[in-house]
Amino acid sequence: MRTKKITTIGILTSLALILSYVESQIPAFVAIPGMKLGLTNIVVLTTLYILDVKSAMLINIIRIIIVAILFGSAMSFAFSFVGGMLSTIVMILLKKSGRMKIIGVSAAGGITHNVGQILTAMVLLGTKAIAWYLPVLWISGIFSGVVIGIIGGLVTARLGKISQDR
Repeated sequence: MRTKKITTIGILTSLALILSYVESQIPAFVAIPGMKLGLTNIVVLTTLYILDVKSAMLINIIRIIIVAILFGSAMSFAFSFVGGMLSTIVMILLKKSGRMKIIGVSAAGGITHNVGQILTAMVLLGTKAIAWYLPVLWISGIFSGVVIGIIGGLVTARLGKISQDR
């Protein structure tokens, strides 16, 4: 990797860690327990669009590992890893297909993150009963995915202009 790319990945990873910490300080939504905005996905989504697939995946993996070590547990790592990897893979595939704009890619990522977490819960808890919660999380996943997609689109557009100005 070139120095500029390594530096950019380091900065984006640091930003993802900061956003993860900030999000952990926001009280959980009472209406939908377990729902989070997914602020770190702004970084993953932006990386997917301004750099490449490998960088987006690398940043997400590093972020998940460090956050689990600093703030989480083995259980939180399992939920974050499965949800994060599934959503990132889906976003990569949808972006490559060219059929969706960044907001749709992000919304699909939000939904599949929740699917990954529910599947993880079903395996770890040994029950399918938790699946009833999936429709509730789909709604929150769509909502947060659209919001993150809008922000990610704005950031991506701005960063694209910055790199063109050089």
